[in-house]
Amino acid sequence: MLGDFFDGAGEKATVAVAYAPEPGKRAVFDANWLYRAANAYGLKWKPLSLKQQAVVKRETVTIGREEIEDHILAALIDKGVDPTMTVELSNRSMRLYVPSSSLASVIVENIDYDQRTKRFSAYVSTPDSKTTRVTGRLQKMLSVPVPNRRVLKGELIGSQDIVWIKTPSERVQPDIVMHPDDLIGKTPRRGLRSGSPVRSSDVQRPVIVKKGSLVTMILKTPMMTLTSQGQAIDNGSDGDVIRLTNTQSNTVIQAVVSGPGVVTITPASHLAMN
Repeated sequence: MLGDFFDGAGEKATVAVAYAPEPGKRAVFDANWLYRAANAYGLKWKPLSLKQQAVVKRETVTIGREEIEDHILAALIDKGVDPTMTVELSNRSMRLYVPSSSLASVIVENIDYDQRTKRFSAYVSTPDSKTTRVTGRLQKMLSVPVPNRRVLKGELIGSQDIVWIKTPSERVQPDIVMHPDDLIGKTPRRGLRSGSPVRSSDVQRPVIVKKGSLVTMILKTPMMTLTSQGQAIDNGSDGDVIRLTNTQSNTVIQAVVSGPGVVTITPASHLAMN
């Protein structure tokens, strides 16, 4: 309207003088255009310089890519597609713009889906926007627990160190950890990167008996409890069976790691403690 460009337009303020830009876009009117418009309607206005201009931006509601993908998936589900699949648009910056005075709804039409390639094409629009052709594909997504920070070798992984990310199933290798219980309470064999899936071979139970360290060996029977000292030949986590050397007899035996610096010997091995 004339009144959008000039103050003091009076009764002529509601006269339409230009087309509004499309939703989400803007239009620039330079000094020459403004002068001609003012002169045509008898307004006493002149530009202060040739650089003077007016910029009109249309108020809009933005419909983001994720919402568009949701509407496309709903249309595909109506065609029999697995509801657990995820839509991924080829145009990652796809947006729709709706005038702020209109209903922000997405219309999906003429959708075409190839079951073999999992690719689709469709036309999307809003009640007040042009129809736009979009393409993309469907893929299966899996939730994967990953570290939310860099975890160094030897650190203990806690529940507070884990977040979930969505990853295409085709990128998830068979040895990727999929359950948080397989991470919590473990320690990395090497540093773990934040946000990256973890392989089962990347973590281990904490070592509580280190190779070469002295440990207390315990033998329990219903009649007695014997203790002796040994030296670990292997690293060991809780519950691991490791080899030790009895420091008194210099014999090699096997025992179960039962605590930090403590191992338990089965009764069949008690002679080796002598």
